[in-house]
Order: sequence, then structure tokens, then C-alpha cells
Amino acid sequence: MNITNDVDGDVYAAGQSVTITGDITGDVIAAAQSITITGNVDGNVRLAGDNVTINGDISRSGTIFAATVNVSDTGSFGDDVVGAAQEITIAGPVGRDVLVSTENLTIDGSVGGNVTYNSDIDARIAEGAVSGTVERVESSQSPTVEVSPWALFGSWFLGLLYALVALSVITALTGLLLPRLLHRVTDHLVPAPWKALLVGLVASITVPIALLVILVTIIGAPLALAGLLVWLTLTLATFVYGAYYIGRLLFRGNQPPVVKALVGGAILIVALHIPWLNVAVWAAMVLIGLGAQLLAIHSQRPWHRTRSEGVTTPPPPAVTSTTVKDLAETQA
Repeated sequence: MNITNDVDGDVYAAGQSVTITGDITGDVIAAAQSITITGNVDGNVRLAGDNVTINGDISRSGTIFAATVNVSDTGSFGDDVVGAAQEITIAGPVGRDVLVSTENLTIDGSVGGNVTYNSDIDARIAEGAVSGTVERVESSQSPTVEVSPWALFGSWFLGLLYALVALSVITALTGLLLPRLLHRVTDHLVPAPWKALLVGLVASITVPIALLVILVTIIGAPLALAGLLVWLTLTLATFVYGAYYIGRLLFRGNQPPVVKALVGGAILIVALHIPWLNVAVWAAMVLIGLGAQLLAIHSQRPWHRTRSEGVTTPPPPAVTSTTVKDLAETQA
């Protein structure tokens, strides 16, 4: 956009490039990648862009946000200059104050008031260019806090202790209230844990995608939310099944389910608190636990019948005294 004619009033401009060569009696508000003002502006300028160049006279103030701001020696501001940019160069006069946030500030022109800038490095200001004061505000940095290794170990130990207590209560209650469920689900892990791992891996990829597809439909959204709740429940339950499975591997006898769950849970909790190892343990626990639950649900489906259950074998005929007597006469 190129404005070459004089404008009696305000100018609002936006585009890839904005160039103003005519004189403006009002304000200029513009946003573009490149903004160049060569004409005179009797009001204020409010500019946002990548590169901003001021070659004309701005009678009042300027608020500029850009990557680079260049006020040439033919450009000027009657009042203040406020803004933020990575690099700001002021070669022309500024009537009052300069308040900017920048990485590099260079002032070769004249500033009638004070200069306050936020930067990590000192500005390059020509001698006698600023009539007032020059103040640099450094960027606030958060103080570095050194943490003692004993404090780190203490926090890790307290977290481990809390997990042991909280999760042990959950595994103990599950072992007391649902021992048959624990045994039935982990039955799919004892003979073939790799099968459960494969089922869990496939399900962890396909189920979230399927739920997302159903969620975008208006009718299927409630079903997707219900499925998400069920899926989260199955995922959270993998810890309990993983703990009981470890207990079954350790205790081959007829120990109570509570003992197996508690011992397996303690081992699993410690493994989950070991750096680097906890990632592999968590992934294996979730995938194997999900696979075992899905296999258990599949085996308990209502329409599942084995061949032995589908064939009815008639009972053997009852042997009575009359039958024995008839058999004896036949043989005689």
C-alpha cells in the first residue's frame, strides 16, 4: 500500500508493505511487515511491523512495536517515543522522552527529555545527545537456587514412602474384596505375557484414535466420553493387576491374595521410582495390564461357548435289577 496524496484526517493501513509519502493532518495507525513514513504527520503514529522507518516529521508522539526501528536524520518526533524492538536507531531529534525496551539502542540524534530503556547491554548514545537523564533497566532474572543432594534424596524418599503407603492400601483392599477378579485377569499373563503385551500395544494405539473419531460426531460424542472414562479406569487399574502378577510369580503356593498384592505392589512402586528404569516399567505395566484386562473381558463375553459346553452328552442308562435279570435270561 502506497499513500502518495495528502490526507486531511487519520490514516488506517495494513498490508505487506505500507509506504506513506504524503502529508497527514491526523494520526497514522498501521500494521505491516514493512512501514516507511516519509511525509509529515501532524498527529501521533501507532505502528506495528517487522521493519519501521521514519523519514518524515511526526508532530506528536510515536508508539512503535517492531523488530527494527530506524528514525533517520531527516525524521523527528515532537513529543515522546515509546515502544519495543530488537534494534532501535534514533538519528533524528525527539522533543521529549524516550521509553523503550530493546536489545540494541543507538542514539545519534537529540532527545529533549529523558531516556529510559530496558536492555541487558548499555546503549550507544552520542555525547550530549540527551538533555535529561539516561537510565538502563536490567531484565529481572530469577535467582539461582542450589538444591542440596540430601534435600533431593529426602524429597525422593518421602515420595516413595507416600506411594508405598497409598498404593499398598489400594492393592490390599483389592486383594481382600476382589481376589477372584485379580486371579482371573492375571491368568492371561502367567502362560503368555507377550500376548497381553501385544494386545495392550495395539489397543493403546487404536482405541484413542477410535474415541477421537467418534467424539467429532454429534451423536457419538456422549458414547466417546463414556468410552474415555472406561479407558481411563482400565489404565488406572493396571497397577493393581501388575502388582498381583508380580506376587503370583514370586509366590507359587497358596498364599493369600492380599500378601501377593502387597509384596508385588511394593516391588512395583520401588521400580517406578528409579530414574530411567521407571519409564520402561510404567510402559510395560500399562500395556500388559490393558492387554490382560481386554483378554479377560473377551473370554467372559456372553456369547462365548466352548465346544464341550455346546455338546450335551446323554447320561448313561441306569442299571436296575430287572435289567440284570433280563440280561441273565438272554445269556441262558
